[in-house]
Amino acid sequence: MTRTDTNHLITLNDDRTIPQLGFGVFQVPDEEAVNAVETALDAGYRHIDTAAVYKNERGVGAGIVRSGLTREQVFVTTKLWNTDQGTESVRAAIDHSCELLGSDFVDLYLIHWPAPTIDKFVPSWRVLVELREEGRARSIGVSNFHAPHLARVIEDSGVVPAVNQIELHPYMQQRELRAEHARLGIATEAWSPLGQGGELLQDPVLVAIAKEHESTPAQIVLAWHLAIGNIVIPKSVHAGRIAQNFNATEIELTDEQVTMIDGLDRGAAGRIGPDPDTATF
Repeated sequence: MTRTDTNHLITLNDDRTIPQLGFGVFQVPDEEAVNAVETALDAGYRHIDTAAVYKNERGVGAGIVRSGLTREQVFVTTKLWNTDQGTESVRAAIDHSCELLGSDFVDLYLIHWPAPTIDKFVPSWRVLVELREEGRARSIGVSNFHAPHLARVIEDSGVVPAVNQIELHPYMQQRELRAEHARLGIATEAWSPLGQGGELLQDPVLVAIAKEHESTPAQIVLAWHLAIGNIVIPKSVHAGRIAQNFNATEIELTDEQVTMIDGLDRGAAGRIGPDPDTATF
C-alpha cells in the first residue's frame, strides 16, 4: 500500500487506486442519499461508500448521475450483507446492488462482517475472487475482520483482501490489527472515523490542535487518519459539514500533533460498535 500525496490516492495491493478520503452514507435514507451524494461530489469527493444493508444504493446511484460525473470518475464501494453470504447467494446480491446503483460493476466489494455464527465468509470470499476475475468487482476486500478471519480467507484462497474496513478513531486505534494489515499489504479503512462525534470531538487535545490550525476538531481527526495512512469515510448530510470534512485534506499535522492524538487511544474500551467476534445480526 502506498500513498500518492498529490491526489490523496492509496494504491491497493491489486495495483488499483482508491481516494483516501471518501464519503459514507451509513444511516442516510435512500431519498436523502441522492442530495447528499450530489453535494459530496460537488465538494470534491470521488469515493462513495455504501452497503446493501444501508438500503440507499439506488439513491447513491442517482446522486452520481445528478452530479454530472461519469461512473468511471467515481469510486463506489458497497458490501455483501450477512444473510447473503454463501456460494449460492453472493452473485445475486452483487447483481441486485449493481442494479440499484445503475452500474455494471462496483469498484470495491466488501464482505460486511465475518458473522461467525453464520460462518460462511470463507466460501463467500471465493466467490468474490471470481467476481474480481470477471470484472464485476474491480477490487475486493472485507470489513470488520480480525486477524484470524483474515488468515482463514487468505489460507483458503491465496488471495489477500485489498481492504479491511474497521471501526477506527482516536479512542480506538486498532494498532495490532493495523500492523497485521501492513504486514499483509492490506489497506486500512476507518468507519466511524469521528467516533460518532460527542465526547471525542470535545476532547481537549483535539480542541487545542484545532485552535492551532484554525479548524474544527473533526477536521483534525480526519487529518490524523490521512497522516497515518488510513482510508477514511466520514458521513454527514449537511452541505457545510460535508465541505468542511473534505477540506481536511489541506491540513498538515506536525509529528508532535500526530503523537498527541496517538496518545488518546483507549484500546478495546473505546469501541462503539459491535465486536466482530460476538456480533449477531
